[in-house]
Amino acid sequence: MTTPLRVAIVGAGPSGFFLADKLSAQTDQPVAVDLFERLPVPYGLVRFGVAPDHEKIKAVTRSFDKVAARPNIRFFGNVEIGRDLSVEELRQFYHAVAFTTGAQSDRRMGIPGEDLNGSHPATEFVAWYNGHPDYRDLKFDLSVERVAVVGVGNVAVDVARILSRSIEELATTDIADHALEALRHSRVREVYLLGRRGPVQAAFTAPEVKELGEMQLADAVTLPEEVALDPLSQALLEQENDAANKRKVDVLTEFAQHTPGGKPKRLTIRFLVSPVELVDDGTGKVRAIRLARNRLVERNGDVAAEPTTTTEELPVGLVFRSVGYRGRPIAGLPFDDRRGIVPNAAGRVLAAPGGEALTGLYVAGWIKRGPSGVIGTNKPDAGETAEQILSDRANGVLIDPPANAGEIVAMTLATRNPDVVTWADWLRINEAETTRGKAAGRPRVKLTSTADMLGAR
Repeated sequence: MTTPLRVAIVGAGPSGFFLADKLSAQTDQPVAVDLFERLPVPYGLVRFGVAPDHEKIKAVTRSFDKVAARPNIRFFGNVEIGRDLSVEELRQFYHAVAFTTGAQSDRRMGIPGEDLNGSHPATEFVAWYNGHPDYRDLKFDLSVERVAVVGVGNVAVDVARILSRSIEELATTDIADHALEALRHSRVREVYLLGRRGPVQAAFTAPEVKELGEMQLADAVTLPEEVALDPLSQALLEQENDAANKRKVDVLTEFAQHTPGGKPKRLTIRFLVSPVELVDDGTGKVRAIRLARNRLVERNGDVAAEPTTTTEELPVGLVFRSVGYRGRPIAGLPFDDRRGIVPNAAGRVLAAPGGEALTGLYVAGWIKRGPSGVIGTNKPDAGETAEQILSDRANGVLIDPPANAGEIVAMTLATRNPDVVTWADWLRINEAETTRGKAAGRPRVKLTSTADMLGAR
């Protein structure tokens, strides 16, 4: 085949880059890849989801930069599919169109008071402190002294840690300036991290929880009765024989045994509790969170939390929920509302769950499989989707676009959107941010508005 396989990838986060890498690096057939990103800057959740005090995780972008520098890859930033180009136009100009847009919505707790002032999705707080243009103007009441974070996954732990960090610890990171200034005046002194099951079932890892015990201004504590393992959890821990999980439980047990060091802040990690209500202070604001005490039971071969009649009330003025995520429907694609994903078979988009494959449409990442795994989990997932695309091309399934489709796309975008960001433009934005960072002793000082990003091109 002499005509390159033309692929459009919508979403320039980790899944998009992993897919572009797999397609553009193979030598079985020539490929031309166009990466489309709604924001002017690439990297998706690596830039806007990874906590600012976890700089090492962001090193994965170096490999993405090498992918973007390949001659058979183009980057189109500040381009919104549905506004600047339709899905039908993409299908006309490319053999294959792959969506890697992630799971952008938070699941709700489904309890009374969830919409009170002071109740927020954790991901909005994360996007705010990471400088996402869509969330930079949000306001969070950091004048309160006590905060509850519902959930014990990576995002919940990040939120609890950022609220508990000292300004000196945060000031050496790439946290957004507006967030750094707001946190500088924070009156938060007590943070509760709330898990519905026990320590064995908690999604965070031993290094993550150990880090919570090493903060300058915050003591991390657990309650002895909540980290003591019930028979189900003890049996599960022994059966799995997972050294990392055992270490996590050991660290949490140590938190319950040591005497707090008298630091001005305290992070209390709770287990076996579920929120049942956010309590109104009488003015429409959160005054407290009511919790039900849980017990663990075996259900369908898994360990599940079952509420008891015992409840308690924690006085808090701010609540962040981090209880799961789901994808959003994409205009022009089918959507499985029950699972919160685009229905697919190994990455091939289906007309409906279990239905026929739609020619030339694919998905990768969380919009494909749901919110699971870490950044690296998306690499084999994207590889599977790439194999489907390459196989469909080799088997003559895909419809050929016009020979000059690449030029048509570039010309169409130039006409409709004068502010398209190229990879060269991004490199100038990146240079502006890192130069500002060097002057402040930080990795970078982020530009947080679309206008500022475009102005730095």
